[in-house]
Amino acid sequence: MGLMSLPEAVVAAGFTGNDNGVRSVVAFSARLAYLTMCLTLCWGIFTATGWIRRFTGHQALRSGHAMLATFTLATATVHGFGFMFLDEQLVVGAQVVVPFLNGYVRHALGIIAFDLMVAIMITSGMHRLFRYRNWLRFHQTAYVVFVLGVAHAWWGAWANGNFELLWLAGLTISAPAIALLAVRFLPARALVRIGLIEGDNASAAPIDKAAPLSISVDNQRCHRYGFCQSEAPDVFQLGEDGRLAYRQSPEVSRNLDVISAARSCPMRAIEIVGKDS
Repeated sequence: MGLMSLPEAVVAAGFTGNDNGVRSVVAFSARLAYLTMCLTLCWGIFTATGWIRRFTGHQALRSGHAMLATFTLATATVHGFGFMFLDEQLVVGAQVVVPFLNGYVRHALGIIAFDLMVAIMITSGMHRLFRYRNWLRFHQTAYVVFVLGVAHAWWGAWANGNFELLWLAGLTISAPAIALLAVRFLPARALVRIGLIEGDNASAAPIDKAAPLSISVDNQRCHRYGFCQSEAPDVFQLGEDGRLAYRQSPEVSRNLDVISAARSCPMRAIEIVGKDS
């Protein structure tokens, strides 16, 4: 028997030109989803802890976190549903979204992560329908999504014989550095235009940080995210019932924390004004 040509060998192995192209798209979208998943997690943590404000002098916008999460979901969708276009038919029908149907545990990990991601995105704007703490606990399952996504990516790379530790570990470790370098060195106006941080409010009156301050909270706008409590826990307290309690006239020594808390509120529900001594 003579030697087969390369095209004949590819066909004999069950891979067509279509499959090769689809696999390239699936692999590329997987890497994009992996990177943006890491960036989404980092941006959420940096936003909650105030690191973005410390680096840029501007408050991070919650929309930036949502934008990265949306891109992660979009690329994960391309990755998952791309398998349906293979001639090899690795997955069919509901196997794309229902775990364990095709018998692969590593696929099930990715499918569970994807399903949770979709549920989180759907409910992210429904916090008014639930108690805040219950909504927050469900939103925190995003950490589970991250763990499952990492396990799926690493296990899948190992099983497919193309385990590239350099790029897998590199993307995981470099995501925080990428996020911090971007906010550190990109012009603030560029970050504002992208929607990652808030712009300066030219109409806001300057605040004397050394003078007594008066606090008021618009309960209609407040969504009880709890960022203010993270910045000034001795001034703002989120109760078990989801209600926000706060001190209207804190000590002058707490002014910087109070100002930081007002800036951290994604709904701009906190207003602070100077008082006469």
